[in-house]
Amino acid sequence: MTRSAPQTTPPAAALPFALSLALIPLAWIGALNGGWTVLLLPLATWALFSGLDAVLGVNTKNADPETDEDELFWYKGITIAWVPLQFVTVFALIWYVPQSDHLNTVEKLALFFGVGVMTGTIGINYSHELMHQKNRLERGLADVLLAMVLYSHFRSEHLLVHHRYVATPRDPVTARYNEGFHRFYPRVLKQCLISAFRAEKDMLARKNLPWTDLSNPFFKYWALQGAMLVLAFLLGGWSGFGLFLMQAGVAIWQLELVNYVEHYGLTRKHLGDGKYEHVQPRHSWNAPFKASNWLLINLQRHSDHHYKPDRRFPLLQNYTEADAPQLPYGYPVMTMAAMVPPLWRKVMNKRVKRWREMYYPEITDWTAYNKARNPMPR
Repeated sequence: MTRSAPQTTPPAAALPFALSLALIPLAWIGALNGGWTVLLLPLATWALFSGLDAVLGVNTKNADPETDEDELFWYKGITIAWVPLQFVTVFALIWYVPQSDHLNTVEKLALFFGVGVMTGTIGINYSHELMHQKNRLERGLADVLLAMVLYSHFRSEHLLVHHRYVATPRDPVTARYNEGFHRFYPRVLKQCLISAFRAEKDMLARKNLPWTDLSNPFFKYWALQGAMLVLAFLLGGWSGFGLFLMQAGVAIWQLELVNYVEHYGLTRKHLGDGKYEHVQPRHSWNAPFKASNWLLINLQRHSDHHYKPDRRFPLLQNYTEADAPQLPYGYPVMTMAAMVPPLWRKVMNKRVKRWREMYYPEITDWTAYNKARNPMPR
């Protein structure tokens, strides 16, 4: 029996994941009207989707992971379409806002804080989806999105370091137990850049090439980021240049908040001789909340992403508490909690302890264990 031709999933099925596109008009409403409307972007991404999670609850259904690639046209279209939409929006606002007399300085800064929330929550997340795909178009679009927030090295760090060393001391973005976000953040900014460059340098060395070889993607990263900075200055002058830097900084902060939440306190067992157990679903925090997974294109099904990194977002599988640790709320709430370390520890440390008891009951002294595998103070 011959297999019938794959059918494209109807647009309506992908429509909930397209809610992120509604953030674009919110940015323009703020820019055109000023006042409280400049806060629409953070209000929507944090407050609105937190509220929707509370109302709509969870979604534990799984799509068939063997779904043909051709059936995912509309899902792919959302992430691809976002790139030109974000590009036009960011740079049009950089041209428009500095010369707008109806916006005062505070309103301009608040607006671009919101733009940074958008380019971090959606833009970097979509670049994450795109960079994991095999075709050059999508990977190139990922580079464009990352250059717009001056964080291009995230691609190298994520693909070459994070996925290989997650939940071990060699992964900078795995937050250590009891490490507050405000200590995590400056550490990760420095270490990720170094580890990303070193990973690319080591890959070139294995080919007997120096890091200065033009195949080093850092040259492309620097060129793209430089082009974005020049364009921001040409369109908006020094004010536009400063607003561009602001949104990039906010976007990076948003990314690292999510990184902090995703693996906090989780560790792979050390097997000796610098080797660790294979990555398992238990090494990522998950959240099955429906609305925030629409916004974040199933990023919260994080265990399955580490199991199948190139699996497209609509096919990511949900894991139950029996297989993977669960967050009490979606990322919008959890990232806000992470900004208050005492609150974060109150919510999460007991969950980390239960996780340890469930999966590694043989380790009775975690303080000694962590010092032995990682000299960093805890």
